[in-house]
Amino acid sequence: MFFILYTLLLFHHLQVKAEKTICEMIGDPKYPLLSKNGDITIGGIFAIHSKETLPSFQFTQKPQLLSCSSVTLRDFRLAQIMIFAIEEINRSRSFLPNVSIGYTIYDTCGSRLSSMSATMSLMNDQDFAAGDRCKGQSPIHAIIGETESSATVILSRTTGPFKIPVISHSASCECLSNRKDYPSFFRTIASDYHQGRALAHIVKYLGWSWVGTVNSDNDYGNNGMAIFLNAIKKDGICVEYSEKFYRTEPEKLLKVVDIMKKGTAKVIVAFVSFLEMGLLIEQLSIQNITGLQVIGVEGWVASNNYITPKSFRVLGGALGVALRKINIEGFSNYVINTFWDTAFPCTERAENSSQYAISCNRYQDLLMLKNYNEDVPEHRYSSNVYKAVYAVAYALHSLLKCKEHEGCEKDLTIQPQQVVEALKKVNFTVKFGDHVWFDSTGAAVAQYEVVNWQQDSDGSFQFKPVGYYDASLPPHQRFHLNTENIIWAGGQLEKPRSVCSESCPPGTRKAAQKGRPVCCYDCIPCADGEISNETDSSNCKQCPGEYWSNTEKNECILKAVEFLSFTEVMGIVLVFFSLFGVGLTLLVAILFYSKKDTPIVKANNSELSFLLLFSLTLCFLCSLTFIGRPTEWSCMLRHTVFGITFVLCLSCILGKTIVVLMAFRATLPGINVMKWFGPAQQRLSVLAFTLIQVLICVLWLTISPPFPYKNMKYYKEKIILECSLGSTIGFSSVLGYIGILALLCFILAFLARTLPDNFNEAKFITFSMLIFCAVWITFIPAYVSSPGKFTVAVEIFAILASSFGLLFCIFIPKCYIILFKPELNTKQHMMGKTPSKSC
Repeated sequence: MFFILYTLLLFHHLQVKAEKTICEMIGDPKYPLLSKNGDITIGGIFAIHSKETLPSFQFTQKPQLLSCSSVTLRDFRLAQIMIFAIEEINRSRSFLPNVSIGYTIYDTCGSRLSSMSATMSLMNDQDFAAGDRCKGQSPIHAIIGETESSATVILSRTTGPFKIPVISHSASCECLSNRKDYPSFFRTIASDYHQGRALAHIVKYLGWSWVGTVNSDNDYGNNGMAIFLNAIKKDGICVEYSEKFYRTEPEKLLKVVDIMKKGTAKVIVAFVSFLEMGLLIEQLSIQNITGLQVIGVEGWVASNNYITPKSFRVLGGALGVALRKINIEGFSNYVINTFWDTAFPCTERAENSSQYAISCNRYQDLLMLKNYNEDVPEHRYSSNVYKAVYAVAYALHSLLKCKEHEGCEKDLTIQPQQVVEALKKVNFTVKFGDHVWFDSTGAAVAQYEVVNWQQDSDGSFQFKPVGYYDASLPPHQRFHLNTENIIWAGGQLEKPRSVCSESCPPGTRKAAQKGRPVCCYDCIPCADGEISNETDSSNCKQCPGEYWSNTEKNECILKAVEFLSFTEVMGIVLVFFSLFGVGLTLLVAILFYSKKDTPIVKANNSELSFLLLFSLTLCFLCSLTFIGRPTEWSCMLRHTVFGITFVLCLSCILGKTIVVLMAFRATLPGINVMKWFGPAQQRLSVLAFTLIQVLICVLWLTISPPFPYKNMKYYKEKIILECSLGSTIGFSSVLGYIGILALLCFILAFLARTLPDNFNEAKFITFSMLIFCAVWITFIPAYVSSPGKFTVAVEIFAILASSFGLLFCIFIPKCYIILFKPELNTKQHMMGKTPSKSC
């Protein structure tokens, strides 16, 4: 109430009616709102009202002037600080001595049409139209304004051709940095290039990857939001929605609020100008939308007008970048004195004027006003207007060649272009310590506070500084934020989360959701053998060859090495049967040795029988070489011992078969073949057959011996430690030679199966060879198809099965007779015609 009344009184007191000009532009403001004559005049354009009422354009009568309403106290205060700075300069004896500065201030009512009209009025003396006889009251050497970027664009484009310098205190649009389009534009505020990046720093630093954006549909909002969006794109931050509206579009505003209400983003970046933000806050309050973490800009985030109980309910905890709060010394007293002289004309000064000679009693209620100057030190744009006025004054001071206590050369003609060039060179420090200069784009250095909307314990509201952004510092020092002092949206002490998808933990990777931003993804577990050891990994990494992923898929661990060991169940069972075979063979050998003089032992060639039992013992023992961790020696030993022992065994059986055949043939009259295959020949035949296998094994070991091999083909998650054959031909030759001997034994035994003796050795050999061949024929596909340690187990099983087959079929029938049928262990029975029992 105080400021509205103050404004009306001050307007009435300071408005000066100018003489009626020769010609007038229809619709122009007839007089400036505030003005004062001087040797040099500085123009000012502020949106002291925020609403305008357009007249009727029916062309049936002369158009009326625009009607303005709704006082904007902020811009009115800016006009005050401009007047304050000018009067301070005029009082100085060393600065522009003997030169007075005047001012002409227009109110644009927040209208672009009025802004154009005000610009034309200020330029009236600049002969802006050929042949126009309109003349202004005084030349304009510079213009302070406008507040909004869009209006400043209009102002700068209009004054640009006439080289009139424009210095704005709050037009921060990056578009105005183009010196080609705006060669005479300056500003005491930084470009939004830095503000957009400061907002991006806040969002990135706080770890928010999912935001919604709202901006004013004007040059300020559109350009600023474009800078912010470009900055966050590099940091992987996604935007759920990006909406904009203008103050004259209520339908769009309602749409924006509805989208904010339905969106999932908890963080909203509002690059909105002062007037649009008031409308947005109102709609958010009406629809009771709370809990959103709003990130704001200098245009509204530190405005006292908006931090009220009503707005705090929806915007409490808001963060944003604001201009630094600077208290201009003397301005508070100036405001008070001006208010007092205007509001109470019954004072001594007013009593000298009959026009204001009225009783003080009628203002008794106004005496109760308190804290009427409380917003003066809080206003953050005042220092920018103050610096803009002083920048013009310093430029004029250099052009007028002023000397302290001597005055200035006032008769010099100063062209606007000269002021522009002088402004590019100004470099000074104002009384509150700020250094003023303009960069190559005509802007000031970016220095922002990061403020947080908080409520004190007494219920009052404040803009709590929680950080800063200073573009004058090195890149790594420009931004700082103290999160410990922040109160978040809704009064929460814990930072809100705003993500489209929760972070993917280690062991998973991000998979983009089709048709949605990259921040929206599913967490897919890494495949076997792949890991991700970081949060939000885009890809899983393949583990190196001998490594595999653990259960959580977040670490590569050494693969389990698998081989047939002595400690596992399968190994223990195979060792048992191997040793059991050895023990059984030794028992048979002992039994045969104890009964070596009996007919059944003699009839079966006892020397070859003992050699066969020895070779069977070696066959059972060689299976043990296949168990345990493969080494170079064990790999060479297992296959060669297996090949040689089995050949030795088959050589003995072949010798016994030949002996049986020879013995049968020897019973025929006139034929004596045993002399060609006696004991010596039998030993030589066994030795010869075995030496052939030894030679094959030696060649195999010499050319390409077996070696330990880490097989990672069968299983990806583990290593099969096995013996590589080295030369496949060598191994095939060993098996092939065994197969040839087994086939030869089988054929000879099969031919001798019908011999007439009562205990036919050939029958037992035939059955043993059938089992032997059956085992090794089935071994081949089983060996090829069995993975890992089961391959070794199959090979051991074939060795044991064939060894037991030979032992049982050849020796068990004889042991049975020796132990349980001793009456049959006679020479007569052995040569009898009774059928013999088979295995």
